[in-house]
Amino acid sequence: MKGKESICRALIVGQGSIGKRHLRLARALLPDADIRVLRHRDNEAVPEFANGGFSRLDDAIGFAPQIAVIANPATFHVDVALPLARAGTHLLVEKPLSATLNGVSRLLDTCRERGTVLMIGYNLRFFPSLQRFRDLLGQKAIGRVLSVRCEIGQYLPSWRPDTDYRQGVSARSELGGGALLELSHELDYLRWIFGEVDWVKATLSKQSTLEIDVEDTAHLILGFAPGTDGRRLIGTLSMDFIRHDTTRICTAIGEEGSLRWNGLTGLVERFDPGASQWSEIFCHQHKRDDSYLDEWQNFFECINGRAAPLVAGEDGLRVLQIIEAARQASVSGAQMEVAKEMPNGRIHA
Repeated sequence: MKGKESICRALIVGQGSIGKRHLRLARALLPDADIRVLRHRDNEAVPEFANGGFSRLDDAIGFAPQIAVIANPATFHVDVALPLARAGTHLLVEKPLSATLNGVSRLLDTCRERGTVLMIGYNLRFFPSLQRFRDLLGQKAIGRVLSVRCEIGQYLPSWRPDTDYRQGVSARSELGGGALLELSHELDYLRWIFGEVDWVKATLSKQSTLEIDVEDTAHLILGFAPGTDGRRLIGTLSMDFIRHDTTRICTAIGEEGSLRWNGLTGLVERFDPGASQWSEIFCHQHKRDDSYLDEWQNFFECINGRAAPLVAGEDGLRVLQIIEAARQASVSGAQMEVAKEMPNGRIHA
């Protein structure tokens, strides 16, 4: 990969499933680099693919990593990322950027002031099928989009069958779990494709008997910013930990047909007016590492000044603003406006 030649010290924060994935990929991409891990447990064996480890953040900062992947629980992202940003480390922060808005603007400002890259790990944007879906909608393949319907769900105990789901991040509020945060990929790509979200109506609930202290179901209605014609697109998003038929589908309903993306199969289909069935437009069955490798490539290119992050820190903040509005809407039962303020007091256009 281009752009990685200058990296000789890397840090991976967290050794859950995603942290282990990033460590493995980092070793493959940076075979000669000194790669260390930071995790809260001390006196553990050095993980495979790593050169060593730390249990204290100060020691990790003293290592002077040029890049760091923040893959610990979301509730701790900012606490770790901010000191690293101040030290001049380029950051790839796994999604979501944080569990709350606290400290996020300070992190973005610090990265801007230090000239460091801040990239957020919403890797679905790197799926060729989702990119094709977005391109076709941008080309008005189904005319003006009138409605958007999005579903994402999988039975939580089946995510990682070899582990106790009750101990995982997804199941625990203190680690940033819950359907709304854990499945926030959908919020990111919806605003990437259809524009900014102005307001949210939402119901967050625990419908199942799963032994978790977070919501297992989230139903959202999203009001996107009006287009140049003044018309506002309305979308629905259903997210859950309870369905056994694993699903990731987004359907755009337009004046001249419908377009559907299946994130599990990589299939993009179109339904034309008067048709009796869906027709295949594009299909790309991605391998599990593909989007992460593309993400790393973008990260390297950003560090070397040859590209901008496909998913920037501002994108991570914007998703959190939608999440906060959804939380407030669920509690109040009212439609809630999504905040527009960005770092430095700027107003998001």
